[in-house]
Amino acid sequence: MLDKIKETTDFIFAKTGAKPDYGIVLGSGLGGLVNEISIEHALEYTSIPNFPVSTVKGHGGKLIFGKLGGKNVIALQGRFHFYEGYTMKEVTFPIRVMIALGVKSLLLSNASGGMNPDYQIGDIVIIHDHINLLQSNPLIGKNYDELGPRFPDMSEPYDPTLIAKAKAIADKAGYRSHIGVYVAVSGPCFETPAEYRYLRNIGADIVGMSTIPEVIVGRHAGIPCFAISIVTDLGGFENAQKISHEEVLEVATASEVKLTAIIKELLKSID
Repeated sequence: MLDKIKETTDFIFAKTGAKPDYGIVLGSGLGGLVNEISIEHALEYTSIPNFPVSTVKGHGGKLIFGKLGGKNVIALQGRFHFYEGYTMKEVTFPIRVMIALGVKSLLLSNASGGMNPDYQIGDIVIIHDHINLLQSNPLIGKNYDELGPRFPDMSEPYDPTLIAKAKAIADKAGYRSHIGVYVAVSGPCFETPAEYRYLRNIGADIVGMSTIPEVIVGRHAGIPCFAISIVTDLGGFENAQKISHEEVLEVATASEVKLTAIIKELLKSID
């Protein structure tokens, strides 16, 4: 793995010369944030050695370098999922590369199903904790001390300072927002009514199929992580609701202006 990380990092640096300070991961239907980035370089995933390729509608396939909120950023326009058939190490390989390129923090976004009865479609949820039900972990296997400790602490997976700043930004803008717990399942099917109820009963507010592996790798490397979600559908209530990926994308796309504004202002506020 170390050789692959170095090969990919050397390739990207040779192409761009970029030294990003912050890494951003854009989830389903949320790729429009790149329109706010002053783009200096854009690399197709297919051109980058050892990089996986996103196969899901609503996920672009470019690695973007530029400025956002006055900060040097690198953005994954489209992430990778366990359900696509990738291993956890492949899913999180781009995060390892971001870290090797020098990012100080990770900012992640996703679309999620809301299970908290106080939530509505289109709400913003700032994640403060998570439950990993993906049935795997990107740290399984040989540990490389150069990347992080064998048993990383996860008592504070999401940075409290970034959480507080993001909530204040959302409140000032008048957005409906919450601070909640995210649970990740493998997918790709959406949850049954009983599964939604189970996930709510074990303490989750929203459910999705990503993000947690990336955060685990970020915390393994000792860098602060922040994650924000758009509620695109509701589940676990008395009347079951049908949902499709197209509907998820539609809601996420309609709401991404809020998420974009929060992330942009959050970057401006970071010293």
